[in-house]
Amino acid sequence: MTTKNAPRPGHAAGRPPRSGEGEEAPLLLEERRREIRALIEEKGKVTTEQLAARFNTSLVTIRGDLNALAETGQIVRTHGGALAHRDGEEVPIEIKQSLRHAEKVRIASAAVTMIQDGDTILLDSGSTTGEIAKQIRGLRLHAINVITNALNVAVTLAQAPHVRLVMLGGVLRPNSFSLSGPQAEASLAGLQADRLFLGVDSLDPEIGLMTPHLLEAQLNAQMIRAARQVIAVADSSKLLRRSLSVIAKVEQIHTLITDEGAHPDSVAALRARGVDVVLV
Repeated sequence: MTTKNAPRPGHAAGRPPRSGEGEEAPLLLEERRREIRALIEEKGKVTTEQLAARFNTSLVTIRGDLNALAETGQIVRTHGGALAHRDGEEVPIEIKQSLRHAEKVRIASAAVTMIQDGDTILLDSGSTTGEIAKQIRGLRLHAINVITNALNVAVTLAQAPHVRLVMLGGVLRPNSFSLSGPQAEASLAGLQADRLFLGVDSLDPEIGLMTPHLLEAQLNAQMIRAARQVIAVADSSKLLRRSLSVIAKVEQIHTLITDEGAHPDSVAALRARGVDVVLV
């Protein structure tokens, strides 16, 4: 007669289940994730429903796979799916705004503590600078000037009573809501700022600050020349990545505000070049 609480055949008491009995075998997990990444690279964009059907697994499992791939920078996670992530390609701002959002909010919180009453601020385009604009709107200041080339920043600050907004002209780049080109550079000529908050797509201690867009790199370089203090704002996923156009060497920035996920070697290399790295 079998005792009621005796272990099932093949299961020794206290022994954890073999791979596949209560948990997925690591080999199958990694193999599926490699195939998911290959499929996303091939298609460019997929949904969680498509992947769940393709791999005959649950939506929860697929979401876990996509989150793991996104954390290591192999894909770009979107609401309901994922996009291929290829070096040098630009991610639309509506997707950027949802990526690493908590880190961007913390970076923005640290950035606005550097703003003082009466300052003139240069605010570059980007999702992190967009978060800075949201927090500037809530600052209890009498008056500051904000110069920007970003439509999303301008809309955020348009009705802030303590902000005098200066909008640069130029050609609109829809993926980033930014204006650049000769008109933007001409608009910036003759203007000076106390502080520039510069969003960057890529930052490498050896190469410098980079962006996929040549005209914006030229405008950003002019912004750096116009500002007394240059603060780069970038979450840790941007470090040690490369893009098409170099904006400036890292020695031309005073401070980098990034999150605690930044690799210690990158932080050490930047500090060795005189950059004040703030981790939040």
